[in-house]
Amino acid sequence: MSFSQEMAEEYNPLKNDSLRIGKDPNDLLPYIQSGYTLMLPENQKVKGVLIFLEDSGYDKKNNSAKQMYNQASEEGFAVLSVSSEIPFDFYFSESSMSSTHHIIEDVFLKYKLPNTNVFFLGASLVGHRAMRYIKFMKERNFEFQLNITGIVICNFTLDFTRKWHQHRRDIRINRINLWEPKFINYMLETHLKGTPETVPENYHDFSSYSYFSEKNNNIKLYKDYAVRAYIEPSIKYKLKKQFRTFYENNATDMVSFLAELELAGNKNTELIVLYPGDNPSPKKNTQSTWDALDKTELMKWILKESEKQ
Repeated sequence: MSFSQEMAEEYNPLKNDSLRIGKDPNDLLPYIQSGYTLMLPENQKVKGVLIFLEDSGYDKKNNSAKQMYNQASEEGFAVLSVSSEIPFDFYFSESSMSSTHHIIEDVFLKYKLPNTNVFFLGASLVGHRAMRYIKFMKERNFEFQLNITGIVICNFTLDFTRKWHQHRRDIRINRINLWEPKFINYMLETHLKGTPETVPENYHDFSSYSYFSEKNNNIKLYKDYAVRAYIEPSIKYKLKKQFRTFYENNATDMVSFLAELELAGNKNTELIVLYPGDNPSPKKNTQSTWDALDKTELMKWILKESEKQ
């Protein structure tokens, strides 16, 4: 793909170190580069910003953001991708979120981006990081605060109590590749200092939404935004390929999150369901859901929400 827009990139030197992701001696991942890529619309005044919190190393740098460059540019929107130095970063640490915050602040000031019509978008960890960053920003008295209009969430985990139990079942039945279940549960147990059975409140606080929490205190952080959620349940695929039930499905979290938002008073939520015919990819995962959704129609929704401001 080629783009006529103006692109700016700035990444820090690569740290010569590794991060432990499991108990075995070789369970290590090298650090990646923190920094950003900014795509500006050509010969237009910027009237909004789309933000993706993407890894710079493991997921084909800015892969999700690139898919919005043309649509965003046509409507005068900039697209910003920001990466921390942690590979597959779940934003457990304040240092990652603080780094992201300062990068975003620096980019907005350096390129005189408007702090209006700001949208966070993403699937998988890209979307999860957005939710974690918004919580981090809103709970701190930063001088610079993004004026967020909306969030586009696509097929990712919101409830990490459910996710932990999903992966414990994966490990128990041992019918799929266990790299991800072991990695994620190790990271959850290490950084949240236990399991959902021993420290349930830590998991509730880390989750944007949790079926197992009676309070769901984090819901209020997102109740004033326009929220569009994309799900692709892929029930037959997950049953046959992964031996998973509907409880081991991100769609469960996404629908429940919207229900809690509406109970909290958010009347501006929308659910988009991708059916088997909408996604030709033989693989059904979070990234393939993002790849398959209609970006032109999504940009129309972003414009509609921007015009309400």
